[in-house]
Amino acid sequence: MGEADVALGSGPTPFGKEMKKHFSFAPGYHNLNHGSYGTCPTAIQREANRLRDECEARPCPFIKYRFPELLDESRAAVAQFLGVPRSTVVFVTNATTGVNTVFRNMVWNTDGKDEIIEFDVVYGACGKTADYISETSRDLVRTRQIQLTYPVEDDDFVAAFREAIDASRRDGRRPRIAIFDTISSNPGIRLPFEALTAVCRSEGVLSLIDAAHGIGQIDLDLPSLDPDFLVSNCHKWLFTPRGCAMFYVPERNQAMMRSTIPTSHGFRPRLAQNEEKKISIAPQSHSEFELNFEHTGTYDNIAFLTVPAAIKWRQTVCGGEEKIRTYCTNLAREGGKIVAAALGTSVLDNSTHTYTDCFLVNILLPVPPKEGECMNWRGRPVNISEWMQRTLIEEWQTYMPVYWFKGAWWFRISAQVYLELSDFEWAGSAMKEVCRKVNELLG
Repeated sequence: MGEADVALGSGPTPFGKEMKKHFSFAPGYHNLNHGSYGTCPTAIQREANRLRDECEARPCPFIKYRFPELLDESRAAVAQFLGVPRSTVVFVTNATTGVNTVFRNMVWNTDGKDEIIEFDVVYGACGKTADYISETSRDLVRTRQIQLTYPVEDDDFVAAFREAIDASRRDGRRPRIAIFDTISSNPGIRLPFEALTAVCRSEGVLSLIDAAHGIGQIDLDLPSLDPDFLVSNCHKWLFTPRGCAMFYVPERNQAMMRSTIPTSHGFRPRLAQNEEKKISIAPQSHSEFELNFEHTGTYDNIAFLTVPAAIKWRQTVCGGEEKIRTYCTNLAREGGKIVAAALGTSVLDNSTHTYTDCFLVNILLPVPPKEGECMNWRGRPVNISEWMQRTLIEEWQTYMPVYWFKGAWWFRISAQVYLELSDFEWAGSAMKEVCRKVNELLG
């Protein structure tokens, strides 16, 4: 694995402040928003740079021959990590690209009855992708969104999903595919994705799981889950550099994924496929699906090759997945209580605490529920969330996403192995002061 091995020889590092030595944070910066863009340990950064140096030393041999070999090794590593065959896993740059790949490859029925089922917490870009597909298909497909009042228990969440499928059919529509998260973005809550996937399977609806916040945070038991499509960002919680997501498509559905985005050299038009049947061709060691995703154009995709190093780093430096999950989930839950107490508000959770069975916690803000209210930031109007986020950056050297959800302002904090409860105490103090300023300015 190269230079990354140097950092792996000393064994596990205690979680909390001591773990920060493995990351590149600026002095005084509090990284409380790991969930948005992730961050990469310096050992994995060095491994990525080593691979880039190898590429630059001999660009053509590396890109044409060495890269595919390393890519296969990386795919094998993530496949083993998830318990699935290597042939079912490829890499794309991010979860949104994976979602786009699925939607743009769907062939919609010409009677115009197809529907995409989604929840009101769907990630913005993914929801807009569904809208775009509806528009460009000339309404051959449309979106049905499930609106809920939060918090809601998992059983009620699943019941609402079943009802949406039934309602679609009662309306003379055809529910073709459903998109839902493992853990949604804003708010960052864990959804009952396992039960939703089972409903899809029993109802004959394709399941597209946006697991952007999946791999490296929760146990993705893909053989048991058995989704139709799943995409998960490795650069968020698995610790690879940015621009790396695994895209899982079981072999039964691979023929549906005709093209990558953009279309690659691996694409085979149907005419060419028919011609190949007439002549003798050498057997391929990779499927059409695998070859399609092997090279989709020239860009910096070195991050794809760092997955083995990231998995090994997590095992040796962090002590393994279970240790990471236990620490970060408990930290988010206990830290969220501390912050909510400091603000005199509450954490977004349900009675069974499944929302907080993850590394993210959402806290209600004690500011007026005025979504459209504008404030002045350096002579220009901005909304409340923008003002608060910029203030946190400039005055507190941190960032926490502030968002409007169901009639109130909330913010989200990420737990991670380099944080501890004292960081949440500090976050509560910082946000309390920022809220004081907001309330003062709003009168």
